[in-house]
Amino acid sequence: MTERRRISLGWASCFAILVLGFVAACNSTGADGAAAPGAVSVSLTDAPACGFDAVNVTVSKVRIHQSDSASESAAGWTEITLNPPRKINLLDLNDPTQPNFALEHLGEAALPSGHYTQLRLVLVPNGGSSPLANSVVLTGTTTEIALDTPSAVQSGIKLIHQFEVGPGQRVDLLLDFDACHSIVQTGNGKYKLKPVIKVIPFVLNGIEGVVDTALLSSNVVVSAQSSGNIVRVTRPNSTGKFLLARLDAPAQYTVVFTADANVTKVITGVPVPSSNMITAVSTNVAPITLGASPTHNISGTVTLNPPTDDETVFVAAKQTFGGSPTVTVKAIPAALVDGPPAGDSSYILTLPTGAPLLGPYSALLPITFTAQPMAAGQYAVQASAAGYTAQSVSTDISAADHVQNFTLVP
Repeated sequence: MTERRRISLGWASCFAILVLGFVAACNSTGADGAAAPGAVSVSLTDAPACGFDAVNVTVSKVRIHQSDSASESAAGWTEITLNPPRKINLLDLNDPTQPNFALEHLGEAALPSGHYTQLRLVLVPNGGSSPLANSVVLTGTTTEIALDTPSAVQSGIKLIHQFEVGPGQRVDLLLDFDACHSIVQTGNGKYKLKPVIKVIPFVLNGIEGVVDTALLSSNVVVSAQSSGNIVRVTRPNSTGKFLLARLDAPAQYTVVFTADANVTKVITGVPVPSSNMITAVSTNVAPITLGASPTHNISGTVTLNPPTDDETVFVAAKQTFGGSPTVTVKAIPAALVDGPPAGDSSYILTLPTGAPLLGPYSALLPITFTAQPMAAGQYAVQASAAGYTAQSVSTDISAADHVQNFTLVP
């Protein structure tokens, strides 16, 4: 059944927020009768990154301003300073089933009441010696590789986000750092930070459930999708529990389960009625199982024209089940091909050829699934990059591997 949780994080609340260890001010006026200042609390979270075992950034401060056009040196900045600067592995922040809900609390500061429009997340640049302040660790390796932070990043990652601070009120801001889309491979084994960060609701809602722990060794991934696009993605914890947290509401989502060499399972029409409710789609008694499937590969090259090595190319494999929504089964960044010519990336997608399983959401668990044999091995492969027109080609891999090349133009 749908489980409802109400987690009070009211902006004018007088309760202590234990996950942050921070108590909001409750009086709207000070001792002298003047309006009391408000406060802001800033935390960081992340979704799983593709192709990395670690994405490390070192944060030195958060800066806040009332003007979205204020320069780095303008007057009027309020700062939250981390002393000493904190090195954070963003991939430690992608399991909201943790006791801290996968949040890294950066700090809080008093703010004059008013309207605010700009935040800056300031990183420490890499120096000439070890340990690296900002780095990545590729999947299956242990070596830290320097993550280049351009000068624009070092002056502060600029986030335009409007929020109001009332007298005596606290505003909780949660920065969602999308590590997967924030790393650009620039050739010769070098990586550059091109940050993609958005401010998302702090109040906890979403979709939760349990997958069979036998799947945990098979790279199981759970995603909430809308119109075939991934909105939120996570991996189950060691007990099989997962939580797709902080989704826009009210809305309905398609939940997709994938694992290496297993069929895909899809739940349609999963409701998230409000900003403080969590919907369950499976339980410990009846966890989500998948089922073994043979696999084939779709591989090829994506060429950007005009050529550039400064944009990350993404390749996604999608499926459609009759009148049901299109879903993304797998999406990965393509690997930049070193050396000339610029603008070439290669990819390989290993996908199940077995019939996917589809089930409409029901509050009465467990959900009933039926096989979709017409979709077995049938995929639409899509290549995309910022500033270029995406391309999609239908492909049948039910009998053999397939090579599909793309050339993307603006």
